[in-house]
Amino acid sequence: MGAAHSASEEVRELEGKTGFSSDQIEQLHRRFKQLSGDQPTIRNLRKGPSGLADEINFEDFLTIMSYFRPIDTSMDEEQVELSRKEKLRFLFHMYDSDSDGRITLEEYRNVVEELLSGNPHIEKESARSIADGAMMEAASVCMGQMEPDQVYEGITFEDFLKIWQGIDIETKMHVRFLNMETMALCH
Repeated sequence: MGAAHSASEEVRELEGKTGFSSDQIEQLHRRFKQLSGDQPTIRNLRKGPSGLADEINFEDFLTIMSYFRPIDTSMDEEQVELSRKEKLRFLFHMYDSDSDGRITLEEYRNVVEELLSGNPHIEKESARSIADGAMMEAASVCMGQMEPDQVYEGITFEDFLKIWQGIDIETKMHVRFLNMETMALCH
């Protein structure tokens, strides 16, 4: 009984930390075990500055996934906006690899190149051009008309919020939990 009591206490603690229900935590745990090959951690394959974890345990995994929690229908407008900002802050930090509060052209290029590296039809130079064009667009959205000698230092979080304004991030950036009947249809 002690182990079962401890496990249910741990689940309640995770519910409080992440906002997931016990059923959702159970589904995510099954997925974590699939991804980890039944190991206690998943190897973090992202190369970057020394602040990144080499391995991600289940609690870390749940914390990361909580940013992608579906919007609760009982949330008021203020809570929905807070959830939106949390998702965007998480996304911003994915790009801001040196954590200086600004996404530079080089950081943005690295992310775009990494995202497109699996596509054999897009060369590194094309990915770089895509990143450069997107950064120019960001500069025009955030700074307006720039003077020829003016340099855009990069995207701040406030700029990032402006860029994503009007885009329905709440429904595009969330985990979908399939019930067992739906999953049976997929196989």
